[in-house]
Amino acid sequence: MDANLLPDLSAWHRIGGGHTAEEIAQQPRLWDALADLLVQESERIDRFLGDWLGQPGNRLILTGAGSSGFIAEMVADQINAQWPAEVRALHTTSLLTHPALYLTPERPTLLVSFGRSGSSPESVAAVELVRERVAHARFLDITCNGEGELARRGRGREDTFTLLMPPASCDKAFAMTSSLSCMMLAALSVFDRGPWPQRAERLHTLAAHGREALAQWETPTSTLAEGDFARVIYLGSGPLEALAREASLKLLELTAGRVLALANTPLGFRHGPKSTLDATTLVVLLRSADPLARRYEQDLLDELRRDGIAGRVLSVGPEGDGAQPGDFVLATPTLPDSWLAPLWLTMAQRYALRRSAALGLTPDNPFPDGTVNRVVQGVTIHHHG
Repeated sequence: MDANLLPDLSAWHRIGGGHTAEEIAQQPRLWDALADLLVQESERIDRFLGDWLGQPGNRLILTGAGSSGFIAEMVADQINAQWPAEVRALHTTSLLTHPALYLTPERPTLLVSFGRSGSSPESVAAVELVRERVAHARFLDITCNGEGELARRGRGREDTFTLLMPPASCDKAFAMTSSLSCMMLAALSVFDRGPWPQRAERLHTLAAHGREALAQWETPTSTLAEGDFARVIYLGSGPLEALAREASLKLLELTAGRVLALANTPLGFRHGPKSTLDATTLVVLLRSADPLARRYEQDLLDELRRDGIAGRVLSVGPEGDGAQPGDFVLATPTLPDSWLAPLWLTMAQRYALRRSAALGLTPDNPFPDGTVNRVVQGVTIHHHG
């Protein structure tokens, strides 16, 4: 790990946040490792997928629960735009409750499951449900845990490919950080149409920019976290809408719900949610790389700053027109929003970590009473007739 990305690791361990801090900082190194891993697995991946995505009648469902479901949402449209097959994101929490709305028994379906532990009851049940209900079903499990239920149940099955992430991505802390970004970038790489060397080079490029973001934003993120904002609103459009939801979830998790975090789109925010603004509110707009989207975003930023109601308004994203002092900006390559999203997420992860510590919590386990658990518990799987 690059030492300059994470000062005072021993101090983080003393307050119960060492694993979270380390797992945020290790992400660029893991993205480099992921690039090498995918090149090694590329022939096996290509054999398993074949021409599946080239067939218009086929369906690809990307699924997961919680943060893993947001991975699916962040990558689905980028993948769908490249292939004739239908690609959609669907949380396991919806698939299990309403399978008849989402599964067509006679339509060939590839279910891509994202799972840090690979053992959450919804993830396991979703695979079994699709296997039971769809005649021609295949399964790609992208997971960080080679001993999890997804990996264990997929061993030796011709209809299943288990793609394991670099071992260190199986976060020890409560919150998903490096596990999320690795699984997300793995999916974007696996389903990209470019040659494998190009895909690997893209990951290495993102890793270099990730190091830059973590180094440049450490001090301003720490300063921002000193502000006592009672609520934080993340805004993003397109794939960044799901990123806004993930960023808000991280803050809710690591502050044990003591900071109210909301998510919306820049255009949708005016349709009611803008009423949540007050002097205790921080607004963070996640900037798109798309020029058209940026024009809409800038309109809202100008409006919010002109109104002066929110305690603070800032943006996170690529360098460009409209950025103001105090914004989190980074010179980035020309890439779609889905690919750049992990860079912006590092800021949200660091902010949530810092706010957790400022509130006197233990970021590695913000819920010592077991109210919420690292691997979800208490779920009863009901079988459908």
